[in-house]
Amino acid sequence: MADPAHPARSPDSDPHDEVVPTGLEDRENPYSVTAASRIYFLPNLMTAGNLFCGFASVIRCIQANYEMKQAAVITGSAIDLYKQAIWLIFGAAAFDMLDGRLARMGGRESLFGAEFDSLADVVSFGIAPALLVFFLILSPTQGYPAFREIGWVFAFIYLLCAAVRLARFNVITNPLLARAKAETNKDFVGLPVPAAAITVASLVLFLLSLAEQDRSLHRWALVLPVLMAIIAVLMVSTVRYPSGKQVDMQTTTRLTRFVTVLICVAAVFVFKEVGLFVVALGYIGFGLVRHLRRSVSAPKPADTGGRN
Repeated sequence: MADPAHPARSPDSDPHDEVVPTGLEDRENPYSVTAASRIYFLPNLMTAGNLFCGFASVIRCIQANYEMKQAAVITGSAIDLYKQAIWLIFGAAAFDMLDGRLARMGGRESLFGAEFDSLADVVSFGIAPALLVFFLILSPTQGYPAFREIGWVFAFIYLLCAAVRLARFNVITNPLLARAKAETNKDFVGLPVPAAAITVASLVLFLLSLAEQDRSLHRWALVLPVLMAIIAVLMVSTVRYPSGKQVDMQTTTRLTRFVTVLICVAAVFVFKEVGLFVVALGYIGFGLVRHLRRSVSAPKPADTGGRN
């Protein structure tokens, strides 16, 4: 009598053709059209919040530009509108952090969610910061007509690099992509787009605090396009930055790192605009310094003396 757990095979069958029941055939293929396009409520709700903040930030930038269009100096109402646009960018960054964390915590990551998140990021961390800088340098740089003519170029380069960075991120993180065993997902390849937008927004926030005192951004506004150009290059570079995806309630850390985080939080709380900008620059500088140290300490190929 045949064992029901091991169905009988015909004498002519190949033993390698035996089907071993594993239960996998009953599971849903996560990369089917249905599963890949599934919309999970909470993570995608956070992404929608990200997109809303980005859209609202763009609207505030346009309104602020309209307020100062006829003025040679930035007005108080324009400063308030620009600050609202900046805080909306920060809000978009908070939503962006929550959507990925909720998806990973619930095991509900999908290809649809990744694409939706990137589209929202283009608006919140690409278009909104680009318009913020572009509109802000128009009126305060009345004495530099040539600079005003090329101001849009810097904004577009930033937007282009942000879109390329997001597209590359989607490609290299695709779960169907073949990977080497040595690869790790603990770091971002290139400056993350939210970090780039926060750096730009924090600098603008710092400049606006100065403008509230003298109502002039004539010279200071020239710093914005230069910073955007540097950030644009870093976004599409191969410099690695820590992602923080592995940080959860069970994560442990060293005392020095814990103290460093506390100092950063205290600096933002005490010094506000200046502290926020310094922390953003510190994140950028950390990645650059670590990249240079790794480049210097990397083993060099053996010298063959040029012989065949």
